[in-house]
Amino acid sequence: MMKKVLSYSLQCSMLIILMLVIRPASANVSLLVLGDSLSAGYGISQADTWVAEIERRWQREYPEFSIINASISGDTTRGGLNRIEDVVNRHQPDVVFIELGGNDGLRGFQLDTIRDNLTQLIDYLHAEGVYVALSQIDIPPNMGRRYTTEFSALFADVADQYDIVLVPFFMLDIATDPELMQSDGIHPNLAAQTLIADIMEPQLRALLEEVSQ
Repeated sequence: MMKKVLSYSLQCSMLIILMLVIRPASANVSLLVLGDSLSAGYGISQADTWVAEIERRWQREYPEFSIINASISGDTTRGGLNRIEDVVNRHQPDVVFIELGGNDGLRGFQLDTIRDNLTQLIDYLHAEGVYVALSQIDIPPNMGRRYTTEFSALFADVADQYDIVLVPFFMLDIATDPELMQSDGIHPNLAAQTLIADIMEPQLRALLEEVSQ
């Protein structure tokens, strides 16, 4: 009888150990892209966006990772702030990648307002236990050199303030190639989406790997 009890206890112990070993490898973690038209796929099909391309790659190679595109064309930092609670409640992401601010800058919004919106976004996400990464955003010099320079710098300042990852702006190498841009000179075209996915996939995957450890 004692041998049977010991054998059963040993089997249970081994099962628990196996569950602890296997669970981290199979745990699902998700990343949500909170962005504007650059991520929403302005002028192209949703199925052809760089976010959708990353989703397809992860389904094949990293099924434990998932990506959600909550981007809206024309969105601003205020718009993102207004909808973040609903987005988080609906999708329950582990990581949020914020790609907002371009429309703010192109419209000449006050820099302090942009900064305040971003900090409120990050404060909310951190309070919800969500890991946050921020995209660097750069704009053309239409608003003047001083505004453009200070606008660009505020993203690094916010990332430093919260000690979060600042992801380089994925449009830097895309926007300079007319063959990768739509006729408006602002939005990447269909041909650019795979290249953006090549740029962003390893960086976003690294965020999920960090969270899943």
